[in-house]
Amino acid sequence: MIVREIFAKTILSKSAIQDYALNAYVGCRHNCRYCYARFMKRFTGHTEPWGAFVDVKVNAAELLAREVLRKKKGRVWVSGVCDAYQDLEAKYRLTRRCLEILVDAGWPVTVQTKSPLVLRDLEILKRSADAEVGLSITTADEQLRKVFEPGAPPIAERIQALATLHAEGIATFVMVAPLLPRAEGLAGLLAGKVDRALIDRYNYHYADRTYKEHGLQSAITEDFYQEEGEKLRAAFERAGIPCRML
Repeated sequence: MIVREIFAKTILSKSAIQDYALNAYVGCRHNCRYCYARFMKRFTGHTEPWGAFVDVKVNAAELLAREVLRKKKGRVWVSGVCDAYQDLEAKYRLTRRCLEILVDAGWPVTVQTKSPLVLRDLEILKRSADAEVGLSITTADEQLRKVFEPGAPPIAERIQALATLHAEGIATFVMVAPLLPRAEGLAGLLAGKVDRALIDRYNYHYADRTYKEHGLQSAITEDFYQEEGEKLRAAFERAGIPCRML
């Protein structure tokens, strides 16, 4: 694993998902096969495969402290093209420092991650008047998770993190994106642990080979998304979890 410390010029970027995105890292050790952020590699100068390098923006907090003073306040998505709580965050604590700055400045925050490390910052989140945390869970099958998300935390740990956050009064959501096979059990596992659910399709083709190697080509199709997504959406609704297919 190549870890490179870099100095960024800015840290808040415009986002199509929220008002801003904040990415303290470039690259991600989770190495999810389907990750849409793989396109970022072409801007990094790295020759290593995606998942084999991470650039650490060591001045992220200093940049943010200045930018919250001069930019129009808006909701910040943490993060857009990396996982803010990948394991390097335990050492660098950049997400934690940025979260403190945003919360102290009264900016609304949406955290999206696959890691239970987000629980480390529970007390900061509880200070916020408008923070929500989502964990991405794409299947209920742990063996399939290992195929598509080899470096990411186990499903059970993510579900427990959502349960803890929800019990502490933090708004929570699950992001089922991309919808993988054998996701139908998620509604039962997440009942009482999330405030809402989102489901999205497989939009890119980075993982086509992985689907093919495991005989899952049908799960790439729009028919799979519409049929299985609707079944899962209905299951979430029956479990008392509002759900939207994107």
